[in-house]
Amino acid sequence: MNPSSMRAAPEASRWMLPCVCSAAFLVFVQTFMVAPLIPKLAQALATSVGWIALAIPAYVVPQAIATLGVGPLSDRWGRRRVILAALTAFIALTALSATAQSVEGFIAWRVATGVCAAGIVPISLTLIGDVVPFARRGRAVGWLFGSIAGGTAAGAAIGALLEPLIGWRSLFVAVALLSAAVLGAIITSAALPRIARAAVVASWSAVARGYATLLRSGRARRTYAYVLLNAILQSGVFTWLAVYLHQRFGLDETGIGLVILGYGVPGLLLGPVIGRLADRFGRARIIPVGIALTGLCALALALPLRLGAVQTAIILLSLGFDLTQPLLAAIATDLKGPRGQAVALMAFSLFSGFGVGSLIFQGVLTLGFDTALVTFGVAGLLAALLAAVLFSSESPVASHAV
Repeated sequence: MNPSSMRAAPEASRWMLPCVCSAAFLVFVQTFMVAPLIPKLAQALATSVGWIALAIPAYVVPQAIATLGVGPLSDRWGRRRVILAALTAFIALTALSATAQSVEGFIAWRVATGVCAAGIVPISLTLIGDVVPFARRGRAVGWLFGSIAGGTAAGAAIGALLEPLIGWRSLFVAVALLSAAVLGAIITSAALPRIARAAVVASWSAVARGYATLLRSGRARRTYAYVLLNAILQSGVFTWLAVYLHQRFGLDETGIGLVILGYGVPGLLLGPVIGRLADRFGRARIIPVGIALTGLCALALALPLRLGAVQTAIILLSLGFDLTQPLLAAIATDLKGPRGQAVALMAFSLFSGFGVGSLIFQGVLTLGFDTALVTFGVAGLLAALLAAVLFSSESPVASHAV
């Protein structure tokens, strides 16, 4: 990664992109390392699997709601101040999660941590929108979302592989310590630029009107709708992969962790490349392909495949995310209106989708894994066909009219 090659605002540091990507990676490690730990946590906290399974929605749904306030807050206080405050609180609350003695306490720490995490990744994306021109923004956003995909996979794999060795409490402490190291690097390197705040700060009633104005734009509505739908499709399938692999192949925690680890590989390797392609050729063709790939992977997982083929489908499922979400996020940074609010609404749609997708898949799962996977797969293919029409104007020379 060579962020210094990007032409950004003069006050931007060459360490900005590595630092915000590292923070995003750890946020999503903490988010999804709980998924493979659900049986262990249920046993440790003397509760049912159903209650512990709420730990992921309890994290991402409050995070989604909080972004609606944190985005405008960054317009008032500045991006740097919000990111530093949110990362500091995230570190403390992640460490405190290791002290939980009951499911109620654990869920409470998850809710609080999710609220604080709302000020890290969405505001980092907003900061990228501030300092990187739209024509070259795809590469930077690709790095950020590659880190998110990598953190998602690493979290699930780390939870499965390391919990038997060090215990679940030590996992939370380790993430807190690594996040503290990133915070130290941000402060000592002055990685985050100080972007001038608006001379006139909008009132909170004006903020509410700003969200309503954003949603009057056809470009905004289709972007946010597909962010939500894409997150539902990805999260629904990914969250339940551990249970799927255990039931279908009888894998233990180590086996599950090794298989899921491949999920983040395309984002880490190809994120910037996909971003460059989007900057050069536009997003009109790439977004529908990514959504179609997600649908096809869900359908493939419903087939009686060998384990190697299943692992390939999981890797390609991740590629479907990398071909869609970073491109949709870049569009959100280009919408008319306050950028903090535009990105906040995108993050709200994304994190809501992560939580809702898990719950919807769980509901359909009562009919069996094959039925749930086919349902999500068909939904993805239909959404891809519609996206080919809705995003046809997203070319490099598009006027981007509302």
